[in-house]
Amino acid sequence: MSLIYIRKAAKNDLEQIMPIIDEAKKFLKEDGNPQWQSGYPDADAINADIDQDAAWVLIVDQKIAGYTALASGSDPNYHQIDGLWKNDLDPYVAIHRVAISNEYRGMHLASYLLSSLISLHYAERVRNYRVDTFRRNEIVQHLVKDAGFVKRGNIKNDDPIDPYRVAYELNL
Repeated sequence: MSLIYIRKAAKNDLEQIMPIIDEAKKFLKEDGNPQWQSGYPDADAINADIDQDAAWVLIVDQKIAGYTALASGSDPNYHQIDGLWKNDLDPYVAIHRVAISNEYRGMHLASYLLSSLISLHYAERVRNYRVDTFRRNEIVQHLVKDAGFVKRGNIKNDDPIDPYRVAYELNL
C-alpha cells in the first residue's frame, strides 16, 4: 500500500461499495453476529447516504477499500439511552455503517478510516463523536475503545433482529 485517503462517495461508487457491504454482512454472519442480517444496509440505504452527502469511502491505491456514513446533527436513535452522554449539549457527528473490504481485512484500515474522519471533522470544529453497534459486535467495540470512545450505555432502534445497541462517545 502506498496511498491511503478518504473522500466523499459518489453515485458511481455504488457498484464498488455494495460488494464491500455484502462481504461485511457475510463476515458478521459467519462470526455469529446478527448485525446487518435483516437486509440492511441495502443499495437504497447507501444511495440515501450519498444523496445526503453523508457517504465516505476509504481509498487504497486508487481502489475503494472501505465505506462509512456520517450523520451530523441530532440523531433520533441517540435521544434515549439507558446511560448518560457526557456531552449532550454540543453538536456531534455519528459514525454509521463501517465496512472494510475482505481484501484489506486485518490491516487496521478501519482504525485509519475512523481516525481520518475524526481528524477531518475536528478541523471543522467538531469535538464530539458517537457510534453504536450490536452488543455482539466485539470487533467494532474494540475498534472504538482503542480510538478513545467511552461506552455510555445502550440505545434502541427499529432493527427487527435485535433493536439494542451499545453506544459510545468520544469528546475531544
